[in-house]
Amino acid sequence: MTRKQERARARRRWEKQQAREAQRRQDRARLLRVGSVLGVVVLVVVAMAVLGLTVGRGDGADDTPTPAATTLAGCELPPKSLGTGAELDLPDAKTAEGKVFDATLTTNCGDIVLRLDGTKAPQAVASFLQLARTQYWKDSPCHRLTTADPLKVLQCGDPTGTGQGTPGYGFAVENAPKDGKYARGTLAMARTSDPKEGNGGQFFIVYGDSSLPDPDGYTVFGTVTSGLDIVDRVAAQGVAPNEQSPTDGAPAAPISILRVAVTEEKS
Repeated sequence: MTRKQERARARRRWEKQQAREAQRRQDRARLLRVGSVLGVVVLVVVAMAVLGLTVGRGDGADDTPTPAATTLAGCELPPKSLGTGAELDLPDAKTAEGKVFDATLTTNCGDIVLRLDGTKAPQAVASFLQLARTQYWKDSPCHRLTTADPLKVLQCGDPTGTGQGTPGYGFAVENAPKDGKYARGTLAMARTSDPKEGNGGQFFIVYGDSSLPDPDGYTVFGTVTSGLDIVDRVAAQGVAPNEQSPTDGAPAAPISILRVAVTEEKS
């Protein structure tokens, strides 16, 4: 490769990086907002963790991880994101009412098993069932990790990896804890600032006891029954370097959902 070709290639990489950073700056102000006034110190921490951008893998122009990415032992290199959303209709909540389901998230780092409670959050569970059945989450990156108190979550469920992807519908908050406390192992819906239609396909796994002081709260629709250690390992590697926050952004150790399988528990 000539020096001229090397310079052109380097400039293309720089332009792509600038485009990704511009998109990330535009995307900030998405999920997991704070709705109440806290003390100055806590407010600063929450602002970094909660109001920050849901960061993804950018435009997916390159299959290889960036130099900041760390592939954990026992993890495969994550696949390229398919980069597409969907235009689906909201499923009937009755398909999940009074039922319990087991869901297996097969990731590039192993299986994470969830228990879905259709009694407490039927609409969220019905949505989860539909998205799993249609392979909505195939090869989708978990695009956001937060590592500072009071918020310790891994956020997944956006096939585009940007934090902006939706399944084409929204629904209201269900089963939100009144005290704003989300215990380790909780499975909850991420949402926009709209509590009536802000839920879609994105969800978060709580790996450390967290507090989200929002008056409308976030839908708790299940728990992690196994594989939480995988999330712990990803979290231990921290957040990939970014301009916004050292504690909120794409995981430094990338993890992607390869497929999801769901079965109903029989009483």
